[in-house]
Amino acid sequence: MNQQLEAVQRMQDFIEVHLDEEITLTTLSEVSLFSPWHSYRLFKDCVGLTPAEYIRRMRLSRSAMRLKREQCFVTDAAYDCGFQSVDGFTRAFHREFGCNPGDYAKDPIPIRLFIPYGVKFKELRKDTVDMENLQSVFVQVVRKPERKVILKRGVQAEDYFTYCAEVSCEVWGILASMDSLCGEPVCLWLPDGYRKPDTSTYVQGVEVAPDYAGDIPEGFDLISLPAAEYLAFQGEPFKEEDYSQAILSVQYAMDHYDPAVIGYEWDDSNPRIQLEPRGERGYIELRAIKRRRSV
Repeated sequence: MNQQLEAVQRMQDFIEVHLDEEITLTTLSEVSLFSPWHSYRLFKDCVGLTPAEYIRRMRLSRSAMRLKREQCFVTDAAYDCGFQSVDGFTRAFHREFGCNPGDYAKDPIPIRLFIPYGVKFKELRKDTVDMENLQSVFVQVVRKPERKVILKRGVQAEDYFTYCAEVSCEVWGILASMDSLCGEPVCLWLPDGYRKPDTSTYVQGVEVAPDYAGDIPEGFDLISLPAAEYLAFQGEPFKEEDYSQAILSVQYAMDHYDPAVIGYEWDDSNPRIQLEPRGERGYIELRAIKRRRSV
């Protein structure tokens, strides 16, 4: 990463840690090691938002999750979010999410949360495995129950990067606002049987109960998946800047693993599943399996 991206990443990291505190441009300039004016310009050029806009959107998304999970008062959410009045908070909340905070607290519909992405990821994509730094990968059999998936289809995407280019990374913000059976959104590689004509193999979605009858965001689809067994591949914890190598290491292990050694074979009639790369837990992918037929 060059010096300018490193400076912006330092500001993003500082904001993440100190979001509940007052954050001034002077403070951010001390973190970035550039002047306030230059820090402001670098941040806006790299992130697409001013520092104040970025902080406000992060705080509003955090307040939305408080209203949903903690059922706190709108007044508390407003002042904790740094607003001087409930009216100002309500207007900002409505501009951001298209609904009033009081209504959302009573009936948390899917909304587009702001998911900040570090600028350091702009220069980190790799397409080849570094064989000298392959990580250990833990493999175990897990069972997924019958369920439905609310998903957003792309056009031709076969991986995360092309999906974001086609659909935008903001889909994850909507999914993150929704309750999931597994506790988080998922990414799927769909077999042909679950695809619609002229839509992508790679999609993002959220798993819900098989009898789900709630809201489905506009432009999203609902599919049903059967109960199935999966092999879960989990890599070692990694630094965020090493996420690309962590993903490739797990995918390399999966591609070279023979499930026959434990009495299974691959079941590619079910989607392959990718969880969000989180450094503290390691990268995780799941591929469906089925018992081998006796010969």
